[in-house]
Amino acid sequence: MLDDLPPDLERLETLRTWHAMWLDRIDSKIARVREEQEQQSRTAREREQRAPDWIVERGIGQGGPPIEVHRGDCHAAGKRRRPVTRDEARRALADGIRACTHCRPDTELGVLE
Repeated sequence: MLDDLPPDLERLETLRTWHAMWLDRIDSKIARVREEQEQQSRTAREREQRAPDWIVERGIGQGGPPIEVHRGDCHAAGKRRRPVTRDEARRALADGIRACTHCRPDTELGVLE
């Protein structure tokens, strides 16, 4: 058996104190990281629950142009999106951005072709 610990009680107690101090620091850090992760999860859940009323889906690429208007809760909206106000959604539809065929924001916003 490997016995690389000091033989005397005084040094063993010092090592134990030192390791206990480190375990306390590690446990505190674990608790802080867990709390941060829980807070991030709560924030993400709250954000998901507060879906915007309207979203504009954007095209591919840096600064992709708007390609489609959706209701905020539309299941067909892609990942590249940004929330917009009711007026911005109406303006986008009036400017020729297509309306989603699933959620039909044009009907709800009163912007029909």
